[in-house]
Amino acid sequence: MEKKTVHIIDELKKAILGKDDILCKVYMAILSGGHILLEDVPGVGKTTLALAFSKVLGLSYKRMQFTSDSVPSDITGFSIFDKSENCFRYQEGAAMTNFLLADEINRTSSKTQSALLEVMEERQITVDGISYPVPVPFVVLATQNPVGSAGTQILPTSQLDRFMIKLKMGYPDFQSQVNILKDRHTSNPLDLIHPATTREELLDMQKDANSVYMSDDLYEYITRLVEATRNHAAVELGISPRGALSICQMTKAHAYIDGRDYAVPEDVQAVFCDVGAHRLVIRQRAKISGADAMSIAQEILSTVERPEIGTHKGKKL
Repeated sequence: MEKKTVHIIDELKKAILGKDDILCKVYMAILSGGHILLEDVPGVGKTTLALAFSKVLGLSYKRMQFTSDSVPSDITGFSIFDKSENCFRYQEGAAMTNFLLADEINRTSSKTQSALLEVMEERQITVDGISYPVPVPFVVLATQNPVGSAGTQILPTSQLDRFMIKLKMGYPDFQSQVNILKDRHTSNPLDLIHPATTREELLDMQKDANSVYMSDDLYEYITRLVEATRNHAAVELGISPRGALSICQMTKAHAYIDGRDYAVPEDVQAVFCDVGAHRLVIRQRAKISGADAMSIAQEILSTVERPEIGTHKGKKL
C-alpha cells in the first residue's frame, strides 16, 4: 500500500477498529472526488467515521441531522436582509464546507433530499439566482438507516446515482468490540487522531489518482460489465454512464493506494460491486424470487470475461 495511505489509515484506525476495508473504500471515493452513502443500523460508528476522516484529512466539517421538518435552505443557505448595508446578503447553509455529514438522509422529505443534488454534482449552490461555489475538495458522506425502519423512505434513483459508493459498516468482530469498550472507558479515541495530510496535499493526491493509466482493454472490460447489468433479465435499470465513469475513477484510486500508476483488472473487480450495486433497479418479480442488487452485481462480475493484462503499464504480456 502507498506510504501516505498507510499513514492516513493508521490514524483512522485509532477511532475506527476492525473496519480497515471500509476505511480504504471511503478513502478511495474521496480520492476519486466522489460521495459516500453508508447504510446501516444506528450505533455502528458512521458518524465517528465521518469525524475521523475530516480530522485526518485536515478538512472543514459540518454535520446536518436530517429530520422530517428539515428544509432545503438548511442545506443551501438563504438570503437575509442586512439593515446596516441596506441589502440582502447570503447566509451559508450546511453544504458550505469541505466535508458534509448528511446524517440519516432518508428521514427527510424528497424536496429536502433533492436540494443536495446540485451541490453534489456541480459543486455549487444557487440561491435567488446567484451561484456560490463550495470549497474544494467537497465530499458528502451521507448515512441512512435500512429502508423499512421507522420513519425512513427510499432515496430517489437519481440521488442514489450521485453517490459514488454505497457501503455497510456492519457490527465489529469480537475482539474489536472488546477493544472499543476498553478504549471508550477512559477516553475518546477521536482526541488521539492527528491530521495526516492537508487540504492542498489531498487535492494533489486526487490529481495523481486521476492520472493513473488505464488501457483500452480495461475500458472495454468496464463497458462489458455495465452492459451486462443493462441486459440482465432481473434488472429493470442498469448502471448509468455516470456509474460507469465512477467505476473508472474508483479503479484508478484503487491502483493509486496500492502504489501503482497503472490499473489492472483486479482493480476493477475490487470496486465494481460497491460502485455499481446501488445503481441497479431490480424488477419486482425478481425481488419476490429473492434477488438483490449486490448478488446480481457479484454474479455479473463472475461471468463477464476479464481481459488478460499483465502488470506492466496495463499492456498485454
